[in-house]
Amino acid sequence: MDLPDRLSLQLAGEEGPTRQKAARLVVDLAVTAGAQGFVEVDHAHVSGVSVITGGHGLRRFLSDLSSSGDGKVSIPTTLNSAGCDKEKMKEMDIDWPDFLEQQFEIVEAYSELGIQATLSCTPYDRGVVDESGIASWAESNAVCFSNTWTSLITNRESGLSALATALTGFAPRWGLHLVENRLPNIHVRVECNLHTLSDWSVFGDWIGKQVRPDWNLPWGPMPFIQGLPSDASFASKKALTAAAANYGTPMLWAEGLSADPPLKRDGEQWIAPENGWQGELVFTEEDLNSRYEDLAPQGQVDLVVIGCPQASLEEIRITASAVRSHVEMGSKIPDQRLWVFTSGENYQLALADGSIAILEQAGAVLLQDTCPEVTPYNRAHYNHLLTNSLKAEHYLTSGLNRLPTSVMPIIDCVAHAFDPSLSAGPRPVLSAKAQPQHESTKSYQASSAVLKGAPLQSQEDFCVTGPAMVTDVPITYLGYVNRDTGVIEETGHPLDGRAIENSILIYPKGSGSTVAPFVLMGLLYTGKGPKAIVNRDVCPLTLPACSLLGLPYGHGFDQDPCMAINDGDRVELKSENGTVSLTVLERVK
Repeated sequence: MDLPDRLSLQLAGEEGPTRQKAARLVVDLAVTAGAQGFVEVDHAHVSGVSVITGGHGLRRFLSDLSSSGDGKVSIPTTLNSAGCDKEKMKEMDIDWPDFLEQQFEIVEAYSELGIQATLSCTPYDRGVVDESGIASWAESNAVCFSNTWTSLITNRESGLSALATALTGFAPRWGLHLVENRLPNIHVRVECNLHTLSDWSVFGDWIGKQVRPDWNLPWGPMPFIQGLPSDASFASKKALTAAAANYGTPMLWAEGLSADPPLKRDGEQWIAPENGWQGELVFTEEDLNSRYEDLAPQGQVDLVVIGCPQASLEEIRITASAVRSHVEMGSKIPDQRLWVFTSGENYQLALADGSIAILEQAGAVLLQDTCPEVTPYNRAHYNHLLTNSLKAEHYLTSGLNRLPTSVMPIIDCVAHAFDPSLSAGPRPVLSAKAQPQHESTKSYQASSAVLKGAPLQSQEDFCVTGPAMVTDVPITYLGYVNRDTGVIEETGHPLDGRAIENSILIYPKGSGSTVAPFVLMGLLYTGKGPKAIVNRDVCPLTLPACSLLGLPYGHGFDQDPCMAINDGDRVELKSENGTVSLTVLERVK
């Protein structure tokens, strides 16, 4: 593969060891993905900031990366949300030793690399001047928003791959950079009215929950939606794409709201893509009401959180309006039970129009630079949250916080903030959430097997033997793999309850949050990670950690390793002269 001159110099170390590491990762990903060369990138957005998401793996990696002091980002780069508002530590009551010190360490390390510490998960909301060109963004909601509603194109990057692009200025040309891959694969018809922002959020999350494991979605679910109202606001669009991104949606098409899908027409009718729809879905009033019934609070609510992703000016104003209606009746929010999260940019705008004053005088807490899903809550006080966001619910109920979380529209959330008796009774217990995506189609294999594949280009030859830990279901590292023990903690997953330590870990790809590589790196640093990793699919959520820490890695096999190898088989993974062999030494009985 031909490299741009500057990337070639960076790979050779001509611009220092920091950019050399980054260039190695960019090239590893390009070769693995079979990329059509490289693209120069206009803007990067890096995730992995909060102490509770990246953890010690992130802190150690950033310390190592910035220690030489020679590397600065090559392009404008912004930074995702942190885990706290440093000016509101008393109000947040974070019960985590040295949390602020650790958080400052992470943000300072990024700043040393020349990254703008915007601390916002919504770079598309007053964060990027020109919403066109090529980006490298590692925040799932931002990826889906930009690809859907703007002309800025980005793949769904991991925090590490976006950082590597920020340092080098280059990204592999593959995935959604290529027009032929930006093609809808699911058809969705809406047969009900969406009124509130939470309606849009429920709908976006619902789409992801319908995805089946046997659907062929190489770039993730990319729905074409018909039947949405034509007057959707900025905040409605944001709520839809943020929730759809929970399940890996990198972009969608909404008839009458977004650009037209790349499909042919027959009169007024759109013609399905050449390979047909992977799924045809209908969202009804019954589906909407059923989800609200499932998500309604069933016990005492301890805290109400608004702004995930960080609240737009519209969301702040809706919340302030709902608050004012209670204040005018002489009410006040008890015990600061309402937290509103927003960016620094939108805070200043809401301050100027009086919305902040309305909220704070009523007893709400306004938080900047952080987001509900990456905040560590003090469990002595908060054990059941209420929100208007399915993105918040998705991650708050995961291993990040393991908090029972209910969902209602903003006006109802505000009512619960003012009146705790609206949800009186015992707090709910967090229920397990097995998903259709967990279904396995593996079957026992008895014959001998030798699979041929490829290593990462940057890796030396290796030979590793050990027990295979195998699944045909993706692994979600952030929130569903314990970052201290390496135990998979995802109800319904075939590997639930098992530790990945010292295994040869074989799975299709990583899924979920773009912070996944930092979780894996933390496990590798502490000896709780696997001996080697094999992926069936190109995986920008797994590959970066293996590239940077030298973990033996195999991909591109001539057979599906997830199906050819039994869970528990003793195997050998060997790389020699640019070829990887995966050999079964002993079949599991």
